[in-house]
Amino acid sequence: MKLSGEKQWVVYLLRCSDNSLYTGITNDLAKRLATHNAGTGARYTRGRRPVEVIFWEKAADKSDACRREYWIKKLSREEKLLLAEAFVNNRL
Repeated sequence: MKLSGEKQWVVYLLRCSDNSLYTGITNDLAKRLATHNAGTGARYTRGRRPVEVIFWEKAADKSDACRREYWIKKLSREEKLLLAEAFVNNRL
């Protein structure tokens, strides 16, 4: 059960300025995106700014977020882009 004000864990996929993709988890997506774009996030994204979120989904808890992140990281680039495209189409 979530406590009032407790943040939700999410898995996210970023498109970097060099068109590469980065997958991560967080419990505050807006703050994490700002961190990536400030150059103080993951080492991978520091030299590839700006980054943009192209996919995100809620997870039940941190453990579920980690499992989903692992699953997404195993996908090919094309599969990740299809996942992001389906996400955008379902949000419209």
